[in-house]
Amino acid sequence: MAARKRASTNSSSSTQTTKPPKTQEAEAPISAPKSGLILKLALFFSVPYFYLVLSHYKIEPELRNSILINAGLSLAAFFVTVKMIPVASRYVLRRNLFGYDINKKGTPQGTLKVPESLGIVVGVVFLVFSILFQYFNFTADSNWLVEYNAALASICFMVLLGFVDDVLDVPWRVKLILPSIAALPLLMAYAGHTTIIIPKPLVPYVGLEVWDLGWMYKLYMGLLAVFCTNSINIHAGLNGLEVGQTVVISYAILIHNIMQIGASADSEYKKAHAFSIYLAQPLLATSLALFSYNWYPSSAFVGDTYTYFAGMTMAVVGILGHFSETLLIFFIPQVLNFLLSLPQLAGIIPCPRHRLPRFDPDTGLLTGTNDGTLVNLFLRQFGRMTEKRLCVYLLVFQALACGFCFLLRYFLAGWYK
Repeated sequence: MAARKRASTNSSSSTQTTKPPKTQEAEAPISAPKSGLILKLALFFSVPYFYLVLSHYKIEPELRNSILINAGLSLAAFFVTVKMIPVASRYVLRRNLFGYDINKKGTPQGTLKVPESLGIVVGVVFLVFSILFQYFNFTADSNWLVEYNAALASICFMVLLGFVDDVLDVPWRVKLILPSIAALPLLMAYAGHTTIIIPKPLVPYVGLEVWDLGWMYKLYMGLLAVFCTNSINIHAGLNGLEVGQTVVISYAILIHNIMQIGASADSEYKKAHAFSIYLAQPLLATSLALFSYNWYPSSAFVGDTYTYFAGMTMAVVGILGHFSETLLIFFIPQVLNFLLSLPQLAGIIPCPRHRLPRFDPDTGLLTGTNDGTLVNLFLRQFGRMTEKRLCVYLLVFQALACGFCFLLRYFLAGWYK
């Protein structure tokens, strides 16, 4: 994430930019998207995924067609996002929504104005194509249509509140409340079960196999939305990190959903996971489009708009897909980063405005500080390195956490639940 021109008033712990002297200011041209990188990522993600959809699992033709139609719309959303980001960049620069990259301070790149808050493009394109998908998949009397629209309403609300945060720079105590407000449409419209399955080893002690939590389940859903949005927001500070972690997690969500659809014979269970796919595919596609501009060296900053949007969308797919436990395991790096950040966020330890590594302009290397973030922890453990390499290490760690989740589910299947 990156701060705006008003960086002197920004209190965000994941802020990436600051304002250099006016004599050094320069406006960065919007560079072309990194097409080669995105092509490689698209092949890496799409080949195994579509193999599972089209060949490995026997999925009902109607359900498979819905997934493929959604994938086609997601591809269109990717190209629209790629085209819209340079257009939106010019508008946000006119309104002084830009930032300077702290991790390049002291170099010519550190003096460039980089357009901020471009997560608004991803959010709007995502919503437009997700709404269009209703024409192809839902009937007017579909029970899922109500929850689908409620999910989109929550995501739309979060995009709006994230953009408000980017413009007004709201304090952290307000940031914790915003996701709770945005989640209200989903919580009010939720008509699914409020039960949890007790793990088999605990059944003799609890005396129940299924426990109906009632209102507590909706409270849990709201807290999950708060965690997902803010955990993406504070695990940040490097070019490509916020979007990269979203890409990795959303892809893991897609693979998990396809595996569950292929392994189940329950029609409603399959629909729940398909519902999750309908939102995760356009999230992945639009995020890849933004990643093509945000990857190192970044020519576009995502802002709180994107981190809130991405976190809320993943929370929604986890809630309505009924795999919130799995989602939290996918979020292991974010959980670890939150635990490391907690003493500073709670005010127990002094929390500086920017909890970023120290950048040496002579060597181009980052050095970890004692601040409680996963970014600094990696630097303290593995030594000084470039911003690009550090981001790659963190994204590999994110992928390993998702892989660990799949292994854990495999080994615990039949014993845990």
